[in-house]
Amino acid sequence: MFRSKRNVNESDLSALIEQVKSKPLPQHVAIIMDGNGRWATRRGLPRVAGHRQGVEALREVIRTSDELGIKYLTLYAFSTENWKRPAAEIDALMSLLVEYLRKEIRELNSNNVKISVLGQVEAFPTVAQREIANAVELTKNNTGLNVNIALNYGGRAEIVRAAKAIAMDVLDKKISIDDIDERLFSNYLYTANIPDPDLLIRTSGEFRLSNFLLYQIAYTELVFTAPDVLWPDFDKKAYLEAIMEYQRRQRRYGGLNG
Repeated sequence: MFRSKRNVNESDLSALIEQVKSKPLPQHVAIIMDGNGRWATRRGLPRVAGHRQGVEALREVIRTSDELGIKYLTLYAFSTENWKRPAAEIDALMSLLVEYLRKEIRELNSNNVKISVLGQVEAFPTVAQREIANAVELTKNNTGLNVNIALNYGGRAEIVRAAKAIAMDVLDKKISIDDIDERLFSNYLYTANIPDPDLLIRTSGEFRLSNFLLYQIAYTELVFTAPDVLWPDFDKKAYLEAIMEYQRRQRRYGGLNG
């Protein structure tokens, strides 16, 4: 767990960037963007105000990932469990998603960012589905930062979906049971052809995975912020410090170093 200090100037940020770049970087960063509602509640604001402020943190993280040369960024934006929230909040989240895509997609595309979606967006309102499809289509040939947005996503549901698809392919004699191994199973996940995350960050001090990328994070390094660092507070410095924490780890993958 780390606690970011605020009010850092640009020269300090530049020094941090160079420090981070001087060591091996994670190829794939996944983030559970937690704490928007609490951020708003602590300020006496409606929860949607926290989600809106969280978009500013999202912009910062995407731009910093691109600046560092990180290849994959996966963001937990709306889980299968989030449907349990009040209808008004869900409607506000859908509207905010549409607004974000409409405002940001041209800049993202001009910066060579590729947008992909993990999850079943068929349950979303038609207008949201349309904007998501447009973003994916517009950026599909880009070769820079890959931003994967998890929408109506659940790790268990993803595994069940993959198991059913494999079973159907066995029944259709496209594959045999003996073909099934970890590599093949991975190819049936939403993240097929994407390397597993090197680093998973969760803001707000919660120590849970919340049904996110359960298959993919077997050997991912986990970094949790302090409770007072909610997602809208997660600025460039906080992101760089999380990566620095990752860089201090020794990744053994079950083996021994030295």
